[in-house]
Order: sequence, then structure tokens, then C-alpha cells
Amino acid sequence: MAELEIEVKHLPEYLSELKKEARASMELESGVISIFPMYKEQNPTEITIVEIYADKKAYEAHLETPHFKEYKTNTLKMVQSLKLIDMTSIDSTTMHLIFKKLN
Repeated sequence: MAELEIEVKHLPEYLSELKKEARASMELESGVISIFPMYKEQNPTEITIVEIYADKKAYEAHLETPHFKEYKTNTLKMVQSLKLIDMTSIDSTTMHLIFKKLN
């Protein structure tokens, strides 16, 4: 997970860049299971991105993609804070059920 705070004056531009990057990651990277950005309703400048990768190798590959590097470069001045939180699934055997429900 990534927790970010975006400078309010850059929010529209940041959201545009984030949408492009999330879509490219989902469409172009087989190891990306989910890039799911959300914002707090009370404060849209506080963004959480839930990221799920097939494995650590897929995450590392994601960091080297041109679309991710472009996103990082283009948004660097917009981000006030960034916190990366490594998480581990409690029940990975049922993970596929989440996505099955979307079909």
C-alpha cells in the first residue's frame, strides 16, 4: 500500500497522472493484479493506493517500467508525503474470490 498526501494546488494534475499510470500498469503488466487508488472523502488530497502483485519479482519489474518512471518524475513536485507499507495476505487462497465477484 502507498499512502500519499498531495499538495492541493496540484491535485487535478496529480490525479490525471495517477489514472494514466494505474491504467498502464493494469493493461501492460501481467504481474500487476491490482493498482487501486482511493482518496479520503473528507480530504481528497489524502490518497491510498492498494497494490497487489503476483510476487516480489512483479513488483520489482513494475518499478522499472517506463510508465511508472514517468509517473514518479511527473508527480515528484506534487507529493507532500509518501508512506509505503508492505503487507502480507492473511488468506491468500481466497484472494481469487475477490476478483471473481467482479465478473
